[in-house]
Amino acid sequence: MSLFESLANMDSISIGLWVTGVMLLLVIIGVRVAFAAAMAGFIGLVWIFSAKFGFEKGLLIAIKMAGTIPHSKVSTLALSLIPTFILIGFLAYHAGLTKALFEAAKRWVGWLPGGMGVATVFSTAGFAAVSGASVATSAVFARIAIPEMLKLGYDKRFAAGVVAAGGTLASLIPPSAILVIYAIIVEQDVGALLMAGFLPGAVSALIYGGLVIFLATTRKNFGPPVTGFSWKQRFQSLPGALPIFIVVGIIMVCIYGGVGTPTEAGSLGAFLILIIALYKGMRWNDLRGSLMETAKLTVMIFTIIWGVLLYVRFLGFADLPGAFSDWITSLDQSPMLTLLMILLAYAILGMFMDAIGMLLLTLPVVYPAVIALNGGDAVTAADSAFGVSAVGCSIWFGIIVVKMAEICLITPPIGLNCFVVAGVRKECSVQDVFRGVTPFFIADVITIGVLIMLPGIVLWLPGLMGFT
Repeated sequence: MSLFESLANMDSISIGLWVTGVMLLLVIIGVRVAFAAAMAGFIGLVWIFSAKFGFEKGLLIAIKMAGTIPHSKVSTLALSLIPTFILIGFLAYHAGLTKALFEAAKRWVGWLPGGMGVATVFSTAGFAAVSGASVATSAVFARIAIPEMLKLGYDKRFAAGVVAAGGTLASLIPPSAILVIYAIIVEQDVGALLMAGFLPGAVSALIYGGLVIFLATTRKNFGPPVTGFSWKQRFQSLPGALPIFIVVGIIMVCIYGGVGTPTEAGSLGAFLILIIALYKGMRWNDLRGSLMETAKLTVMIFTIIWGVLLYVRFLGFADLPGAFSDWITSLDQSPMLTLLMILLAYAILGMFMDAIGMLLLTLPVVYPAVIALNGGDAVTAADSAFGVSAVGCSIWFGIIVVKMAEICLITPPIGLNCFVVAGVRKECSVQDVFRGVTPFFIADVITIGVLIMLPGIVLWLPGLMGFT
């Protein structure tokens, strides 16, 4: 039997495994996820249809799919949220709202041990509430917070690390672009996912803040507090940061109160921030810069989506998700141990892939397996393995896996947030940033443990909306 005949006679699952292996190899050797997934998906579609209909017809079917799949999926209304959320963040920066937010945080919590680090964590959390992009959050506060900490004698590694770690909070705290993508992949309500991320994001910020205080308390000269601000000065700092809280309130009311859709909430928030920015004297160059940065980041995200969608469609024809789900549920061990192994695999995979690409590639296979582990699509919380209903499991697992994606943003060798901070602050090398974020990796592990043991933190707000 010739090699061609051997390849043509392979079953669909074997084809899926071979193509997936090739795709992972391309990613490991440095090919961008979008292009590696697109090439693997296209080759896989040609292969699987050629085995059924012959090479010429298989190639024609794959070409047609490659032309129609990206448009049909990316034209989803929910994806219009992503550019509006990103635009809010860049407009807020150019309007000076981020500086005002950081100044307010410094005056209110700077007196704590490691006060500037705590102020950075809380101000990045506040900025994350109007910006859906972790990379943008890290870039903005690398310009604002690191110089302030260095002036006070903070170690440059810690200063860079707290900014890189704080930027990851934008992945959880709504509005979050990555939560929108997760909701679309698993066909879950976008509003439910965005609301579910609020409390876990706040818990993560509190754990980060507690870590900074602990380090400053146990190490000499680690992080001197900032004192000397009167109560009057503290209250005077609030009006400058007020527009951010107004936008957060609008988004929460629109989503939670049913006043509007998440897309409308994002558009209204962007319009409000634009009016404020123009009132504060934003120049044309700043507005153009905000629009260009938004376009660049949006194109990068959509390119990843376009490429990975081809691979995801191939996985469906190869029936790999179903085979993986059957294998996972057949393991002779507790569902919780299996879930922990899946999360460990995410931690390892995240060392070589960006967060969005990793979720797009893995969720079509992993998500059905986790739902099956919990007890299926119709299980109640009382009868489930993880103590959550079928709908609750979808939301709960989404928050946990997005938190895992946050870890990928600060772990070597890919750690995108670390490279962004090092690129903005030339005095901090990439090695400095990676060393600085190490304690926050431990904090993230603690946060994931809390969310696994206490799923109510994730599901309380969606429950109030009637989703669980």
